[in-house]
Amino acid sequence: MPDDAAASRAAAEEQSVFSHPEVAPDATVAYGDHPDQVIDLHAPHGEAVPGLPAPLIVVLHGGAWRAPYDRRHISPFADHLARRGYAVASVEYRRGDEGAGSGEPVAGRWPDTFDDVAAALDALPALVRAALPQADPRRMVVTGHSAGGHLALWAAARHLLPADAPWRTDRPAPLRGVVALAPIADFTVADKLDVCGGAVSQLLGGQDVFAERRPYADPALLLPTGIATTLVQGRDDLVVPQPVAESYADAAAKAGEVVGLTLLEDVGHFPLIDPAADACAVVAEEIAQLAW
Repeated sequence: MPDDAAASRAAAEEQSVFSHPEVAPDATVAYGDHPDQVIDLHAPHGEAVPGLPAPLIVVLHGGAWRAPYDRRHISPFADHLARRGYAVASVEYRRGDEGAGSGEPVAGRWPDTFDDVAAALDALPALVRAALPQADPRRMVVTGHSAGGHLALWAAARHLLPADAPWRTDRPAPLRGVVALAPIADFTVADKLDVCGGAVSQLLGGQDVFAERRPYADPALLLPTGIATTLVQGRDDLVVPQPVAESYADAAAKAGEVVGLTLLEDVGHFPLIDPAADACAVVAEEIAQLAW
């Protein structure tokens, strides 16, 4: 159990990230018919490199794949990246329903959450060319926080999915890289640690199908991707603890792939996407390393 000081700091970090007002996008485009099948586009403010179109940063929000947490809470982070000269696409996707009875909302929908992320990434280049001409989808970096970090890693590994997976692609995604922020990156470790109150098991549909569905969803089993990947993790993260990211990095190494792991001292879960926090500047620099 965390001590009182650690718990108080974690609560303050969470309060800070949710205190920022929502930032309206410059455009919203649909990649499907469901209300959650939309992408918010943020145009770059200024040019990071004059004369060149801006790299496209795809943002996948977290929130344990649960319905109450949508892309609005990560809009200040998306705006933070846009102010650094990037074009930003913040993806919404179907999450767990509100749940029955008095319990916590269910995490994720199987297979809808995965259907949506795959469809959004596939549709994005054409949507961006039409709606955000300042962006260069040939220079695309995917980033995501927490559950969104899982989805970012998964999206970059679709070419490694089992042959019968509906989301499998025949070649690696055309990405410059992935920057996963406190990602739920190893389902076995996350489930053992009861990350987000059993969210991993819920995402897959329960323990009865956990082992059967894990090869289709767990990034730690989908390696090596051949795509440059960096994880950024706070050492004091009480939501998605450090061992989850470390286990993914270890699995990558065993598969012959070097995955960067940036560990931040005195940082918890939420500063990574909080524009007011120093950790967020570190994240922006990690993205810059891949985007340019």
